[in-house]
Amino acid sequence: MSRQAKTVTTSRGQASLYLAKAQQFLEEAQQAVKSRRHDAAMLNSIHAAISATDAVTVALSGRRSADPDHQRAADLLEEVGGRSESITPRVKQLRALLGKKNQVEYESRRGKASEAVDAVARALRFVEWAAEIVQRAKL
Repeated sequence: MSRQAKTVTTSRGQASLYLAKAQQFLEEAQQAVKSRRHDAAMLNSIHAAISATDAVTVALSGRRSADPDHQRAADLLEEVGGRSESITPRVKQLRALLGKKNQVEYESRRGKASEAVDAVARALRFVEWAAEIVQRAKL
């Protein structure tokens, strides 16, 4: 039995604020890759995707996840998108990034260059997609 995720009602007009956060995290991730700071690149990529998810869910539904388990943000994205063909691959992309979060933050091993480059590429695609959604919502 799944538990009810915590969500917050948010003005749809604030979607662009969450998108700006996502873009900022993405820029930091890109700089970290260039500086060979792989853990920072990965973690900023993950946070970029989380903020981009907030931008999309706020733009489409006026809600965002406030659950400490970031997988609930992916659940909300899936719910808001009605499991549409355009949302399903994005949810998978988000879940793949979130799957690296514990490794980066809490495990004793360091991130590899290949993992950092992959995370930044995934985050870039995700943030670009979120920007399209927010723009189409005309907020």
